[in-house]
Amino acid sequence: MTRTLPKDILFDLDGTLIDSAPAILASFRQAFADTGTPAVRPIDPEIIGPPLMETLTLLSGSADAVLLDRLAEAFKASYDTTGYQATAAYEGVGEMLARLRQAGPRLHIATNKRIHPTRLILAHLGWQDRFDSVYALDAVEPRLPHKAAMIGRLLADRAIARADAVYVGDRSEDGESADANGLRFVAATWGYGSLSPDEMRPGWEGVSSPGALAARLLES
Repeated sequence: MTRTLPKDILFDLDGTLIDSAPAILASFRQAFADTGTPAVRPIDPEIIGPPLMETLTLLSGSADAVLLDRLAEAFKASYDTTGYQATAAYEGVGEMLARLRQAGPRLHIATNKRIHPTRLILAHLGWQDRFDSVYALDAVEPRLPHKAAMIGRLLADRAIARADAVYVGDRSEDGESADANGLRFVAATWGYGSLSPDEMRPGWEGVSSPGALAARLLES
């Protein structure tokens, strides 16, 4: 099938462009240790992806706002100072972003990660100038309720035509959020949230490497 080159490419961050698992998991473990809170399930890569408070609720098995706030502050104290520096780009992602940028599309970030560490990580990787916009749930007031709403806000703010845009992510939530906004969805299957063939839905496309993603998006 022949496609036109997308004018705007929106990216998820964790598990799509970056391997942030070691940094995130270390800071979650530190938060639970510092607050003396037992985790009710393993702190492993499967928990990465949802917003911070949702993940803390899952790990603690509690909806107690005071406890969750303590855990959140302990996590931020670790992750936002030195923890995030353990983040690395997946092999080939830097080259893929440069190739896409050179070809003409505008690049954007739409992530569940908080906006502060997102910007720290982009600076850490030298990617400050790669993206035309960076959106997170807490990047605007009031805070956006979920990723689908965030993508919708980005599209509206930037006057992006849905027919000319694509969203790239690694989890079912990413595909569902793209569908909710009428966007083409490409699944990055190299990350820790990579979708299995059984999880792929009609219309979703899967690619196995950053190089293959660039080739797919740039094919005409």
